[in-house]
Amino acid sequence: MDLGKYLISWHSQRPNIAYSETKIFDKYFEQLFKKDYNPENAQALNFWMKNVWKRWTKENPLVLNESLLAMRAYAPYHHFYAISLCFCVANNMPEGAPNPKVTFEKAITNNLVDQIVDIAGSCLNSALEAAANEPLPPNRVFSPQNWIKTKTCLAGIRAAIRQYFTMLPTMPNGKELNQILRTGLKMDPTDFEARWTAD
Repeated sequence: MDLGKYLISWHSQRPNIAYSETKIFDKYFEQLFKKDYNPENAQALNFWMKNVWKRWTKENPLVLNESLLAMRAYAPYHHFYAISLCFCVANNMPEGAPNPKVTFEKAITNNLVDQIVDIAGSCLNSALEAAANEPLPPNRVFSPQNWIKTKTCLAGIRAAIRQYFTMLPTMPNGKELNQILRTGLKMDPTDFEARWTAD
């Protein structure tokens, strides 16, 4: 289990710093392993990431953009990050990182694991496509590989998830699903902690 990558992706404002093994173990070692990260939280992170990887197959069950699929070294960690944002947006906790153990328990108890992982993946996809459609200065070309390493990417993912939850009640059968999600994902404010700051 890549606990270092999981921790940074879940708690950080910039999951892309998780890609450098040297950076994790040289610069972030104390931050990662000084914290009292209990085994239940580590196992919950592993559980979520395993469910993310199930969607990153050749079958492409979420119909993810080919540009995302080409970035398997980076994009799945943004999908993972998006799962944490689903809990943040549903609980109106814009700056917090949810306790992984609690998210795991809520999702399992309310039978929402697949829905949360699918929503997060679809929102990541929407964020990429929205960014690709934004106007660019002359002689500039949109680069998914550059976009996914920026704070704009993270803001786009958050905006896509927020938009999903905002629009859900207006969709067919959306009011019922919205109620199920809001109730099933409800967490106490004490179940969130500050996100790690990025350089």
